[in-house]
Amino acid sequence: MSTRRSTTRGGFSLLEVVIVVAIIAILAAIGIPRMSRGSKGANDAALQGDLAVLRNAIDLFSAEHGGSFPTAGGIVNELTQYTDVSGAVSASKTSTHIYGPYLRSVPPLPVGTRKGASGIAAADAADIGWIYTEATGDIRANTTTEVDDANNLYSTY
Repeated sequence: MSTRRSTTRGGFSLLEVVIVVAIIAILAAIGIPRMSRGSKGANDAALQGDLAVLRNAIDLFSAEHGGSFPTAGGIVNELTQYTDVSGAVSASKTSTHIYGPYLRSVPPLPVGTRKGASGIAAADAADIGWIYTEATGDIRANTTTEVDDANNLYSTY
């Protein structure tokens, strides 16, 4: 009785490894641009959502304050703290400071060169993410030339 051992080796040939690497490279070439477009689309949607939240807060402030909009210099405090009928701010709710707060915090700008800035002002500055017009209650992104995939300026959202 003779015992014979099989000497075949398990493993992959060089050709098989090259084919697998080529397939992975093709999938990566297809997938990476799609993922990066998805990220940009998510930032566009975040900007639209943040603007909707800010605009709703300004509209509610105006409705509760006799049609007056928050002041350009005090908008952050007026939207994130309690106010009285005249718009005066208080950190806590009192018998006269019964309105608000309308926001927990101002959302940071999700796009552009000022990405991450959450300040609100009437004019551009280093930490300003949102440009606010007190006379009309309009708020927009503090971007200048940055555009979305459809070539629309973020500042026109």
